[in-house]
Amino acid sequence: MIHLDSRGLPLSTTSDLAAERYREGSDLLLSTWPGAAEALEEAIAADPDFALAHAARARLHAIRAEPAKARARIATAEELVARRGTERERSHVDILSLAINGQSAKALERALAHADTWPRDILILSLPLGAFGLFAFSGMTDHDQARVDLCERHARHFDADDWWFLTYRGWAHAENGNVTLGRALTQRGYDLRTHNANAAHALAHVMYEGGAGEEAERLIADWLPGYDRAGILHGHIAWHSALGALERGEPERALAIYAEYIQPSVSAGMPVNVVSDTASFLWRLQAYGHTVPPGLWEAAAAYSGGVFQKAGFAFADVHMALIAAATGDRAAVEQRVEALTGLLEAGAMAAGPVVPAICRAALAFAEEDYAGCARILEPVATEVVRIGGSGAQREVFEDMLLLALMRSGEAVKARELLDRRLHRRPSPRDTRWYGLLTV
Repeated sequence: MIHLDSRGLPLSTTSDLAAERYREGSDLLLSTWPGAAEALEEAIAADPDFALAHAARARLHAIRAEPAKARARIATAEELVARRGTERERSHVDILSLAINGQSAKALERALAHADTWPRDILILSLPLGAFGLFAFSGMTDHDQARVDLCERHARHFDADDWWFLTYRGWAHAENGNVTLGRALTQRGYDLRTHNANAAHALAHVMYEGGAGEEAERLIADWLPGYDRAGILHGHIAWHSALGALERGEPERALAIYAEYIQPSVSAGMPVNVVSDTASFLWRLQAYGHTVPPGLWEAAAAYSGGVFQKAGFAFADVHMALIAAATGDRAAVEQRVEALTGLLEAGAMAAGPVVPAICRAALAFAEEDYAGCARILEPVATEVVRIGGSGAQREVFEDMLLLALMRSGEAVKARELLDRRLHRRPSPRDTRWYGLLTV
């Protein structure tokens, strides 16, 4: 009997239990839902020679920022798939190995080619997609469009009720500006599988981009209690609610959400989410004119002291600079800028000069050199997309430029930027700021 994965692709295992637990574990992994590790371990116990189960477990270790475990698992998968694996499975394992071992550009190239041959191999198709996918962290300026193009190229291979594909296709369209289509697709994916943190997250994003911030907050308030706090997106999804409250001018509510779900001492998120969520929330809180309670910046700095000390991960670099600048650690920002400049000169910084520029701008803003901050950021504003992440995550750097323009007397430029933002989506915060510039 031939065993199949959840999208109908053959699996090299003779164990009914291993195949069943692999299907379940893979879907839980792709839902960012607790239980994936246990299911995959049960698949491995049922068939220790099942290469794809080891590979999926390696992927989960990588997501959980456990690199040594991820490398050990994927090495086992490579050894096993060479002995007992199809061409598709060997390609699958090789691509995950490239991604886990830091060869992102090669992994992206291979994943796209793999998808052309086996489009329904969704663990591989998922790699280029998402805010933290291989496209987003490739340094491309057009990664939003690239995700749409990839989804549309392979849409014909997926059923109309494929919850996973609907979620990623919808999010891709919304991030690329087609919010109406994005919301319809994402809502359908969410309705089909509500026990899917990626769907709840994507739908909240789409609502935000469509100007339905309060609706997004209601969605999160209703959904989040059913998601175990051990889920790695728990704190990040709450972060969206905190930003909504802050945008409406409710700092006390925003801080309450931060304290309960987001700060490093309570979040079970990936380090990249914990660093970026804490840094960007506290920065916004302070920059919008509210008081950051004592100890919050220091706690963020203490957590960040144990991660991302080596420069070169653009999205992390800019958020580490926010924390260092906000806590007065000028030396840390300057050291990171120096390291990033060295990587640029060596041709090893895919996101380009925008990364050290953002770091220097953050320091200038923290030191109240608003004119200097604007001079640094304005020429590279269109390049910020190259750091990756989502539009909502990158908006903090657009806020930095906007506030720097406002505070340095560049009212005309600030109004032009606010006009563009308000034409994209309504915002009570931006409306208030626009009012300040027109009195």
